[in-house]
Amino acid sequence: MLDVRPVGYVIGLLLMTLSGAMMLPMLTDLIAGNGHWPVFLESGMITGLVGMCLSLACSNAVRDRLSLQQTFLMTSGVWVALPIFAALPLFIGASSLNYTDAFFEAMSGLTTTGSTVISGLDNLPPGLLLWRGLLQWFGGIGVIVMAMVFLPELRVGGMQIFKSEAFDTMGKVLPRAAEISAQISTIYIGITVACALAYAAAGMSTFDAIVHAMTTVSTGGFANYDASFGTFKGTHEYIATVFMLAAALPFVLYVQLLNGSSRPLFHDSQVRAFFGTVVVLVCLVGGFLVMADGYAAEKAVREALFNITSIMTGTGYASVDYMTWGGFIITIFFFCGLIGGCAGSTSCSVKIFRYQILFAAVKAQLQRIHSPHGIFRPRYDGRTVTDDVLSSVMAFFVLFIVTMGVFAVALALTGLDMVTSISGAATAVANVGPGLGDTIGPAGNFGSLNDTAKWLLSAAMLIGRLELVVVYVLFTRRFWQA
Repeated sequence: MLDVRPVGYVIGLLLMTLSGAMMLPMLTDLIAGNGHWPVFLESGMITGLVGMCLSLACSNAVRDRLSLQQTFLMTSGVWVALPIFAALPLFIGASSLNYTDAFFEAMSGLTTTGSTVISGLDNLPPGLLLWRGLLQWFGGIGVIVMAMVFLPELRVGGMQIFKSEAFDTMGKVLPRAAEISAQISTIYIGITVACALAYAAAGMSTFDAIVHAMTTVSTGGFANYDASFGTFKGTHEYIATVFMLAAALPFVLYVQLLNGSSRPLFHDSQVRAFFGTVVVLVCLVGGFLVMADGYAAEKAVREALFNITSIMTGTGYASVDYMTWGGFIITIFFFCGLIGGCAGSTSCSVKIFRYQILFAAVKAQLQRIHSPHGIFRPRYDGRTVTDDVLSSVMAFFVLFIVTMGVFAVALALTGLDMVTSISGAATAVANVGPGLGDTIGPAGNFGSLNDTAKWLLSAAMLIGRLELVVVYVLFTRRFWQA
């Protein structure tokens, strides 16, 4: 029988960490003198007490090594348990939110999706704004660790191709997570501080600079204003673009850079393909805005660069309502959100490397058709793609499309229109943020959706963030019998 106590122990420790994090927005509201600080004190006490009891109850089963089943269960369990308690300050402190709304917002934050149900962000207490930013910032670190440790270990979605590039510690998952977390934390914090300083130098207030730096580097996209990033123009958009691109690159390459090896960062095929895709899409959209809509060249490039980067990396900021740019551009934005950044980054969606492997497999198959007696193998970054990686990537694509379709149908059954259903399913599974249409598009939010749709979208965010298979395997009988 599967022993869940080690999983409970880890979740309990993380709940206590979450409780401690609630003290930061509590102090923010206390200093602001708005009387909102007891919300975080109460939420922190509840979360900390539950976490302490859970970890103490499960501490007698702590071990250095988790089994494969326990690792799968822990990876999903953490992303379910944390939003349940992260929602408490939003539920208690924002009178307009019921628990469904609060859980949706917390799940959107921790999965770095960036979809929001809150209107009136401009008037929200600073503690709640900071809490939303912290959720995405913590989620960003969690995504990196998951992508560099657990997914290669679990051989999910082709991620095993990066296993040799991570930190091999003889399969001991928890020690490896601790080792990687220690190294990437310095990098992650450094990039966040640099982003905040750049925002502040460009004219943002200190508070806005800190919160937006956290949601930029985590490629989360929560903003402090209903207008999203439309509140800021010009230099701020260029700064955000630089740091969104930086956060979408593999963090293991930054680790190698700190250790004196810069070559991988500039010669990685995934990085080159990522930047090449961004350049092509920006030229396409920017050129269309200049020729069709009469935009000035600088404005067209800036808005195309910022919004394409935001959607492709899954950040979800919007500086304009690109729904007014016409059907051609809207279609580009829809498919742009299904691309994603690099593996081992804070970005989301399918990821560039999977498209590279897919195209390599198609190329090899065409070569076999042309030369039946030849031997052709798909290659990625100079390496032969093994059969298990190829089948894992193909399975991911199939599951991604099927999952998106199932959620789109389910959302339609709740009464949503076709555009909202399809784009809502896509943006949730891909963890992008805004959808399409007047309701959940860049100028709207998810607040007006029915509660059933919000729970469906919350589930889609979780499944998409955990690369599908990690969640689906829990619903197989063989998993629990192993």
